[in-house]
Amino acid sequence: MNLQQLVDLINSYVWSTPLVLLCLGTGIYFSIRTRFLQVRLIKDMVGQLFRGRASKSGISSFQGFAMALGGRVGTGNIAGVATAIGVGGPGALFWMWMIAFLGAGSAYIEAALGQVWKEKIGGIYRGGPSYYIDKGLGQKWYSIIFAVVTIISCGILLPGVQANSIASAFQGAYPVLTPAISGAIIVVLLGLIIFGGVKRIGRTAELLVPFMAVAYVLMALVIVAIDYKRIPAVFSLIVSSALGKHAAFGGIVGSAIAWGVKRGIYSNEAGQGTGPQAAAAAEVAHPAQQGLVQAFSVYVDTLFVCSATGFMILITGMYNTGNGKGGYLVHNLPGVEAGPAWTQSAIDTIFKGYGAQFVAIALFFFAFTTLMAYAFYTESNVAYLFKKKSALAITLARVFLLAMTFYGAVRTANLAWGMGDIGVGLMAWLNIIAILLLS
Repeated sequence: MNLQQLVDLINSYVWSTPLVLLCLGTGIYFSIRTRFLQVRLIKDMVGQLFRGRASKSGISSFQGFAMALGGRVGTGNIAGVATAIGVGGPGALFWMWMIAFLGAGSAYIEAALGQVWKEKIGGIYRGGPSYYIDKGLGQKWYSIIFAVVTIISCGILLPGVQANSIASAFQGAYPVLTPAISGAIIVVLLGLIIFGGVKRIGRTAELLVPFMAVAYVLMALVIVAIDYKRIPAVFSLIVSSALGKHAAFGGIVGSAIAWGVKRGIYSNEAGQGTGPQAAAAAEVAHPAQQGLVQAFSVYVDTLFVCSATGFMILITGMYNTGNGKGGYLVHNLPGVEAGPAWTQSAIDTIFKGYGAQFVAIALFFFAFTTLMAYAFYTESNVAYLFKKKSALAITLARVFLLAMTFYGAVRTANLAWGMGDIGVGLMAWLNIIAILLLS
């Protein structure tokens, strides 16, 4: 058994049906418990973005939002959406919407808990599942397990996915940029930011995240607007495929649900336990304020950015969908694997020759801000384990994350995604059980 086969085997257990049901069920439970605040309080979500100023110990509410959104908006919004459609058909996008809608309730709860049980370590606010499992549940062993899993996931397993996507996209758009060169550039730029601490990460996210999200969604709106007459047909395709009513895609509705939920959680991170770590760093008057902000970031990630990718791909027909038996239900792009290339092809139908460059730049910003967030999440859990003696450990963790980022840039994409899926799945299992117990 080689490494890829081992990773696939572990994933088959981590991402089994129980986790999919747990994620959906938890979202439904918290939505009912909060009387669907993700619908009732949308206006308040937006209003809370600009309340709460940065202090010596914490970042502003908007910086907390931008940092978490930077973590949420990554390769999953481009490559992940394509993979979901490739395996589960157009209906997978519907289930990504559903997990975002339900997951917003979970995101509110976990972010509020992150604020309630945060603590100041080395003059900086730190918080998240490790902290609220310890202080809220009183289960030190459980909190240590989560901290270790998060350090392994965010510091070792997940950076490779982001770096690999950047390197692959740039090599496709600019052949002179080999994965090794791209990896070195990423490491240098990332190092300059993360060694500046949470303040520099927050300020950088505050500048980059709104720009990158708006630019990407605007491109999608242009693509969709040019062929606007097909919008009703695409909506119908998505919904009918998701519910098993479409003649071609009815047989893979199970894959649509599983991959929609899987890639949805990978992208929006609702229930995964990363969002509350960014939320805890914010200086706010009440925990619920950051809870609302983080719930809104789930919407922005999936309902806007993931939908932008999905609609560009579907409205132009630039996708393939397998039948689960080695054949295809849709085969519009022979020889083109699911990933950024589908979005590139979609853009090329309107702006010939510019798809590769646009997607490469978009992926760089998306993945780079996610790497910044991973660095902060790793730091927060290292700080939890080592407390006041964490300075050296945090420095070593940063160096190791940079090394894994470079390693991921030059490795195969399948292995990088598989390892990332394991990390996300383990964190989701541990965190969702914890927030259910705390409720």
